[in-house]
Amino acid sequence: MDFSYPIDALLPQSKNMVLIDHVLETGDEHIVVELTVRDDGLFSSPEQTVPAWIGLEYMAQTIAAFSGFHKMRRGEVIQLGFLLGTRYYESSVDHFPCGALLRVRAEKIIDAANDMSVFDCTLEGNNIFASSKLNVLLPQDSKEFLAGKGI
Repeated sequence: MDFSYPIDALLPQSKNMVLIDHVLETGDEHIVVELTVRDDGLFSSPEQTVPAWIGLEYMAQTIAAFSGFHKMRRGEVIQLGFLLGTRYYESSVDHFPCGALLRVRAEKIIDAANDMSVFDCTLEGNNIFASSKLNVLLPQDSKEFLAGKGI
């Protein structure tokens, strides 16, 4: 599918919090993105590494890009999504070296009627592999959802 949208147009995060670089591939049930691990001090250490648990954020942003892509294609406004959790996160490393090129794939495996979804995610790089299943809430109208929760 055509995925010529700039990455920051697909994500509701502010500019410095956009951690993925671009979409490589997308379909009705999956997306693949690429990123270079940044050494900008946001999550990086003086040793020029980023903790491997940031892989969860890379995966969550990949899902957000998936949602944003499909909303833009339908002419809808991009909404906030919510990471509800994961049952596990496995990584072959404790940290990612800054400058490492990573690919993240997210595939929707459950799409419930209550706006909840489950994505099977993998992250791969040179001698790096991580995986997780992320539970997310992708409401049709995030402002209405938050207002209903008193937020």
